[in-house]
Amino acid sequence: MEVAIGASAVTTLLLVVFSIVLVFKGIKVIPQSDVFVIERFGKYTITLQAGLNFIVPFLDRVAHKISILERQLPEFTISVITKDNVEVKLDATVFYRITDAAASVYRIHDIDHAIHTASTSIVRSAAGKLELDELQSSRESMNAEIAENLQNAATIWGIEITRTEITDIIVDEQTKSAQRQQLNAERERRAVIAKSEGEKRSVELAADAELYQASKQAEAIRVKADATAYAIEAEATANAEQTRLISAAISENGQPAINFEIMKRQIEALGDVASGNNTKTIIIPTEVTKAIGTLETVFEQFKKV
Repeated sequence: MEVAIGASAVTTLLLVVFSIVLVFKGIKVIPQSDVFVIERFGKYTITLQAGLNFIVPFLDRVAHKISILERQLPEFTISVITKDNVEVKLDATVFYRITDAAASVYRIHDIDHAIHTASTSIVRSAAGKLELDELQSSRESMNAEIAENLQNAATIWGIEITRTEITDIIVDEQTKSAQRQQLNAERERRAVIAKSEGEKRSVELAADAELYQASKQAEAIRVKADATAYAIEAEATANAEQTRLISAAISENGQPAINFEIMKRQIEALGDVASGNNTKTIIIPTEVTKAIGTLETVFEQFKKV
């Protein structure tokens, strides 16, 4: 009886242990940054994502644990020949992440080496389309072209190319010396052009100033001529009005009006003579004094009229 009880206890213990092993084998807790590739009898079955997962114990096994974090290839140097036949070296690197774990382990053996080989060819092709000056100023567009072409090649491996970077362009000393000479020549050319543009602008400004001055002088002459014409017109109008009034007075008063006008002009002429700078002594004839008296008499008559 004791033997039977002992065998039953051992069996129960073995069942408990076996159950624990089954649970341990059948439950997989996967970190957020990883995925597990599961095989059954050596054949791919499923890719387990992060979290709690269940598999068939003893039949399924974790064949590969793949990190899905973004990765960076070690920086590598590529020798390229530009469109203008200049040999330079480019330092480059590639950033990528695995999006299809099964393809990354069953379609390619060494991911890093495969990406390195493909990127070397693509970088040489992209750099060969550009001249040296364009190569140094077009890194951004070239990085985009390399990333696009490399993504087309890496899609079959279950890889996403996040970005590529040309970190440095290495030029030999002879090419650097030629670049310096070209740069100096370009600076001198720009200086000559700038000087010529300045002289041209100076001549234009001087011509504009002369044209402006001539325009203002012409305008001043026109204004003066208009003023003179207006003065002549006003004087003629005044004379005409004066003549009309005199004619009307003569028509109404006859000979006294004529005598008044004659004597008034004599008095005005005598005033002009007296106001001269060279006049020292004025001798007035008797006829003039009589004319003045007569003028006063005529003026009194006009007032009465």
